[in-house]
Amino acid sequence: MAAGVAGGPTKAEVLSLFRSLLRTSRGFADYNIREYAKRRTKDGFRHNKNLSDTSSISSAFSDAKSQLEIAKRQVVVYSLYAPKVKSVMEIKQS
Repeated sequence: MAAGVAGGPTKAEVLSLFRSLLRTSRGFADYNIREYAKRRTKDGFRHNKNLSDTSSISSAFSDAKSQLEIAKRQVVVYSLYAPKVKSVMEIKQS
């Protein structure tokens, strides 16, 4: 991955990471977890959008990359143990 001019991530790299996190969050079958992951991604990037210090930007970028790897693993784990019925509304009445 190429570094930006001052050693931090480029704008394109940050946007790519943002999109990857959102794309990964769509992999969660459970609505609540999926929405939480999307909300947390958006809030995290919104919180860090005004960072100007190169070391702070690099640190936040690194943290987000590690969160992406964790989210990818969690999608796999959740898919292995997903409940058979997704919602109470899908349970057939006997």
